[in-house]
Amino acid sequence: MKKKMILGSFVMMFACMLTAVVSQAQDKPKPSPAKTATGKAGAANITISYSAPSAKGRKIFGELVPYDKVWRAGANEATIFETDKDIMVEGQKLPAGKYSLYALPGASEWSFIFNSETGQWGIKRGGETSKDASKDVLTVKAKPAKSASMAETMAYEVTPAGFVLRWENTEVPVAIK
Repeated sequence: MKKKMILGSFVMMFACMLTAVVSQAQDKPKPSPAKTATGKAGAANITISYSAPSAKGRKIFGELVPYDKVWRAGANEATIFETDKDIMVEGQKLPAGKYSLYALPGASEWSFIFNSETGQWGIKRGGETSKDASKDVLTVKAKPAKSASMAETMAYEVTPAGFVLRWENTEVPVAIK
């Protein structure tokens, strides 16, 4: 009987400690918090949902985010791009809808890839993106530029002319009509 009481007390104490640890973990902010950029580009309402990583003293493009390798264009889950109207992205038609947005950064040119599969985690265990190439809907080219100031945290901005990705000392505008 005494052993059952001791065991029961131990189980109860363990459950309380586990609850406290889980509760603390949920209260802690994510290192790459969820963000949303919204606005109008042309006549369309655009929403970009992403997780925003920070530079934290690291060299970003060409190192943390390698050149010539597909990137989830944010952190955590794949970045989501949504438009309520058909649009022209860098002169190519993208139907209204919801897409995962991936990027292929390069030193002098980037590609942005709109993929019809959504809701997946951004990378696989081996570090490769989770992008399924058979579901690519549109790929467009964009030219990176040196930004006017350092952006510690990655951010998207939707503008009347399209959207811009900014991080570290780089900004990459993408034209939308």
